[in-house]
Amino acid sequence: MILDQLLAASVIMTTPILLAAMGGLVNRRAGIVNIALDAKMLVGAFVAVVVSSATGGWFPAVIAAAFAGALVGYLFALAITRARANMIVAGLGLNVLAAGMLGFILSWVYDSSGTLRLPDVALLPKVLPQALEAVPVIGPALADLDPLTVFAWASVAALPFLLASTRIGLWIRATGNAPQVARAVGLPQNGIKEFSTVFAGFFAGLGGAHLALASIGLFNEGLTAGRGFIALAAFYFGRDRPVVTGFVCLLFGFLEATQIRMQTEGLPPKLVGTIPYLFVLVALCIAGFRNQDRKALP
Repeated sequence: MILDQLLAASVIMTTPILLAAMGGLVNRRAGIVNIALDAKMLVGAFVAVVVSSATGGWFPAVIAAAFAGALVGYLFALAITRARANMIVAGLGLNVLAAGMLGFILSWVYDSSGTLRLPDVALLPKVLPQALEAVPVIGPALADLDPLTVFAWASVAALPFLLASTRIGLWIRATGNAPQVARAVGLPQNGIKEFSTVFAGFFAGLGGAHLALASIGLFNEGLTAGRGFIALAAFYFGRDRPVVTGFVCLLFGFLEATQIRMQTEGLPPKLVGTIPYLFVLVALCIAGFRNQDRKALP
């Protein structure tokens, strides 16, 4: 019974990380290291709650969140490609700016400090019958599947083909891996980088919508809890390969579900809460050593 619940929680916890990681992976293939995924997720979560409350529907809320993330992504792209800002500094600045602006809006518009609760917020529906919950081990996970979780794993399956066998995928890879060649054949490198950053923002916005609408139906300033950085670590560790990155995200989702379960068992919450981030640090160290070994080969 515990294993069933843990597996179901792991799948749900994985979804926002996976969505952000798929967007960030495409962005990195185009040569942009997007450390502002957290900001886009936060904006997406806020917009999802507001639109869901206003319309009473989950679908317009999800679409609005995705386009809000895409808009923030476009502004981030312009800062890098047109204003020539350092992508790391710009990404950190955007994370701080988004958190500060949303905190101001909560205080000024909604007279709230930190948390926004609105009436009639529609949560994400389940796509499969609840009767599947009776299936051993995987039943609860299947019964809890929502549209964004299905979309996230569908994107994991589709991205390898899109990056390897379509024109835009080849353009993205050429821009990131061989910029001189891309320039020589006349590819619009800035446009491709901007497209990939908008794509990353779109997916991160979806990740934020899932955080807000999967179960809780509210917005909090600390809702993302660094998941954008976990997504960044996932595609770095997965070497920008969608399928490997997907399983790394699943591992992080499992660790997050495990630490929540451990807290319910009476273990110190703050100490247990460091487990996913400790593994992120370990994963980045392993990825760094692996890159050093590859460079050392003759």
